[in-house]
Amino acid sequence: MNLDIGFVGLGILALISLAFGGAAQLLLGRGTSRWLWLAGAVGWFAGGLFASEVVWGTLTGAEIQPMIDGLAFDESLLGGVIGGVAVVAVAWLLARGRGTRLHGPMAS
Repeated sequence: MNLDIGFVGLGILALISLAFGGAAQLLLGRGTSRWLWLAGAVGWFAGGLFASEVVWGTLTGAEIQPMIDGLAFDESLLGGVIGGVAVVAVAWLLARGRGTRLHGPMAS
């Protein structure tokens, strides 16, 4: 595996990851965890980086467009959606399950 992504590509991926994490926190964060945004951002970042550099990492800039400082942009969005949604769904389910068991009417 050869990581050829630059600082600009990593910055763009980080900004999109934080935006996704913020949206996840706003939409699903009530009654769950205040750290849902971080889980979503990390999931998006990991999925986007994996898709850009591992899954489609062997293709050249002529085969993949757009390339932004080594970041296969469209492919990173696809990987980010898959990774981010999966992590947010698991974190949301775990946080909701923990909260309902602790705050039910028969909780001791």
